[in-house]
Amino acid sequence: MSRQINQPSNQIKLTNVSLVRLKKGKKRFEIACYKNKVLEWRQGIETDLDEVLQIPNVFLNVSKGQTAPKEDLAKAFKDKSVDDIILEILNKGELQVGEKERAAQLDRVHTEVISIVASKLVDPRTKRVYTTGMIDKALDMLSSQAHQGQGAGGDKSATASGTGTPATGDDAEAKPRAKEHVWTGVVTTKSAKSQALEAMKALIANQPIPVSRARMRLRITCSTNVLKQAVKAPKATEAAEGEQKVAPGTVKDKILGYVEQVESQDVMGSEWEVVGFVEPGAFKALSDFLGNETRGQGRVEVLDMAVTHEDD
Repeated sequence: MSRQINQPSNQIKLTNVSLVRLKKGKKRFEIACYKNKVLEWRQGIETDLDEVLQIPNVFLNVSKGQTAPKEDLAKAFKDKSVDDIILEILNKGELQVGEKERAAQLDRVHTEVISIVASKLVDPRTKRVYTTGMIDKALDMLSSQAHQGQGAGGDKSATASGTGTPATGDDAEAKPRAKEHVWTGVVTTKSAKSQALEAMKALIANQPIPVSRARMRLRITCSTNVLKQAVKAPKATEAAEGEQKVAPGTVKDKILGYVEQVESQDVMGSEWEVVGFVEPGAFKALSDFLGNETRGQGRVEVLDMAVTHEDD
């Protein structure tokens, strides 16, 4: 039996609400959650379901207070319990937000994407980084070209080339790489880091401005006494940008985890030395690690600030 939430005689106000919707079969099911808590739940920050859900019910329409009949739930979710259904909707459903909130969220993600991209790309001629404004304009050019291509009769080859002009004949075969790297703009459904990677690939493939991935060339030295010491894995919420792919292990393992390409490594007396290339975003995390874990027995020296790699 449906329960009306907003009846004058028994009014339950849903304030600060976010809806999560999931279409199952021919029906759409909703749950009422607190704002910001859905994303925290999906990121593993919030683990208490009571802090996420406003009401532990499944609805056909939250705003009307129309709960989903048991027979509809049983048919759509194959006799799962209400708790399991709520978890499925919470984890897989589409988060509904207001226009202002969506615009603010999009702006935050956009700013983060531009910042990440600007920190990782350089002008290959000067080896200098671009300003965020320059990166923003370059991506806007790619986005505009992609949308123009989509609007010109929906020609797939136009969209794939990222130029807004259909590729034909030899030109179509000459641009297979750009097909994989089309930039259409920032969205709120993907992480900023994953979108920044897509944006960098699009910039490198299409070159609206001259760009290359940048790496710092470093010399890292450490006493052999501490190389085999074990280190603890950082918590997921505390891991720095450069620590994402650094697996726990020994001090040596962790140091090498920051180095994307080893140029040379050797042991000289009581010191181990490695020269290699590190992404600029990982430099601070590496420096902090050496300072904290080696107790002054490890150090890092910058040999080149921006070494460009053309093979990405």
